[in-house]
Amino acid sequence: MSCIHGNYQALDAVLLDIDQEKAEKIFCLGDLVGPRKENPRGGELEPLICKGWWEEQCLILHGLGPTGDAPELMGRYGGDTAKMLWGCVSRQTVQWMRSLDFGFFELDCLLIHGTTVGVSEELTPATSPVQMLDRLSRMQANNLFCGRSGLAFQYQLQAGSLTTGLTTLDSQVSSQTVNISPRQVIGVGNVGRIFGEATYTLYTPATNGVEFRSVSYGASKGFQVNSSKSVSSPAKMQF
Repeated sequence: MSCIHGNYQALDAVLLDIDQEKAEKIFCLGDLVGPRKENPRGGELEPLICKGWWEEQCLILHGLGPTGDAPELMGRYGGDTAKMLWGCVSRQTVQWMRSLDFGFFELDCLLIHGTTVGVSEELTPATSPVQMLDRLSRMQANNLFCGRSGLAFQYQLQAGSLTTGLTTLDSQVSSQTVNISPRQVIGVGNVGRIFGEATYTLYTPATNGVEFRSVSYGASKGFQVNSSKSVSSPAKMQF
């Protein structure tokens, strides 16, 4: 799952649905916090949470990030949102976020918020297959689960080959052919962006099966959670 954005009512609904599925492990691919006046429940999922875009922006605001300012946050959301984020996340939570991993490698799966390039990069069904292959190959993963876009999608790279070459002003280097095995990129959806409906992904390693789940929740429903398999046409690209 990804993109809770401080919406812990949605998170509770998803965790209830996951409990019914008897999942063995739960991974949260970042953006647990957001500019909402709610804080993470102390370490509930801590061993399986990686850092997301909002966590990185929060750390930057507190002088603990990779840069000294937050141009992405300011450019996209403005100063008011930056002030809200500052006020919504406690110092204790900020210190906890410093310990979060960049991602996880489980079996042949890479689980990450953005990509191997950074938490800001989004992968979507419109991303080129060459870029998808590069992001998978950097960590030698067959399956890449990502959450930055907030979309639920299955993007499959079919078996084939890729020929590369380099031409300079002086000469042309001989081309090189790389054989490609079937791989896929899975957008895991988002839990907290749209009030009343949360999406997450179930993965079965034994069969390499992917199922997108949609969970309805709200004050009128209480804990009556309606879950269903979402309809999503996989984006398939072939070399």
